[in-house]
Amino acid sequence: MTTALTLTTGQDQDGAPVLVAAGEIDMSNAERFTAALSEAITDRREPLVVDLTAVEYLDSAGLAALFHHADRIEVVTGPLLSPLLAVSGLADLTTVRTR
Repeated sequence: MTTALTLTTGQDQDGAPVLVAAGEIDMSNAERFTAALSEAITDRREPLVVDLTAVEYLDSAGLAALFHHADRIEVVTGPLLSPLLAVSGLADLTTVRTR
């Protein structure tokens, strides 16, 4: 049984745009995740903070969406996904912070 994906946009305390994802990101909802990333990325100078701390599963379709926007995002993740983001090479292309 998969956990539904929820996506929430907002701003952090400094006013930077934030996209918070919770649940599972896989091929069944990666298109929605990609669209949310594209919509949340602004023309402002600061990158979009993508908070994945509540994501329980991330497959290659979700990774592809992150790679596509690597030059405009920063990723915040928990210890579950941190190794995946490092091994995939995403951590070499963008800032990845582990909470």
